[in-house]
Amino acid sequence: MNLRYAVIGTGALGGFYGGMLAKNGQDVHFLLNSDYQQVRDLGLRVDSVTGDFVVKPIHAYSNASAMPKADVVLVCLKTTNNHLLKELLSPIMHEDTIVVLIQNGLGVEQQAAASLPGAQIAGALAFICSSKVGPGHIHHLDLGKLTIGSFNLKQPEVLQQIRFDFNDAGVPCQLTDDLAMARWQKLVWNVPFNGLTVVLNATTDQIMANEESSKLAHEMMYEVVDAANASGVPLKRDFADKMMAVTAKMTPYAPSMKLDYEHKRPMEIDAIYSQPIAEALKCGFKMSKVEVLEKQLHFYNAMNLQ
Repeated sequence: MNLRYAVIGTGALGGFYGGMLAKNGQDVHFLLNSDYQQVRDLGLRVDSVTGDFVVKPIHAYSNASAMPKADVVLVCLKTTNNHLLKELLSPIMHEDTIVVLIQNGLGVEQQAAASLPGAQIAGALAFICSSKVGPGHIHHLDLGKLTIGSFNLKQPEVLQQIRFDFNDAGVPCQLTDDLAMARWQKLVWNVPFNGLTVVLNATTDQIMANEESSKLAHEMMYEVVDAANASGVPLKRDFADKMMAVTAKMTPYAPSMKLDYEHKRPMEIDAIYSQPIAEALKCGFKMSKVEVLEKQLHFYNAMNLQ
């Protein structure tokens, strides 16, 4: 089965994952914003630890209405732009289109389902160190595994083909039958390190190298694990220990939230912090440390966007 892919949000994630598919010969169509002209003329440049490449020629568009209908839409927007989903996706969807949300946080599938009634939706978690470093220029530093799970697919077996396409393109991809578990697992890393890199003005390696900040990150991970369990997701604390070990070996990295802050863009506070806090509280668990970080981030966000 040959699938046509559309990438909505050609940034650190969309540029890398869509670029890898296109490099491998898949039919991939990219929606771009300010760097449309450059990418159309010069191609999409990906500098990667697995090998540098340029996607050229490239199917590049500045308007979703000009794009062909897609079998799979990879949504790689920041969740702060999810209010645009209906406007951007409606022109490129047919009856059987699969929408794959490669996004951080909790509640994004429900939000998309509300914006796109009747849409078939899957969620995806990317464990990757990747940044957009310039117009049409992606820098992939480390990792890259994708985990994909059905939210409301009528025929989830189509995910097998998507998994094959990614793996064939050199992207480690696995499927999960428990999307809620996968989302909470990603939060175990995202909650401490996205926020702490902002409020401490540090990269991941600097946080890990300091005894107190490393301890705080670990404690926050445990708090996320406990919140997951309160919410009915049986996550074990040793998962947090493994994530700390992975981070200790990770290439020094500034996560997406820190880059958003540095570029004066809205931070994904709601999806990564407010939604999990609310879900846990609804189940009787208070994420005390995470709530403090959330409040700090709201302050930083407000001051930064003035």
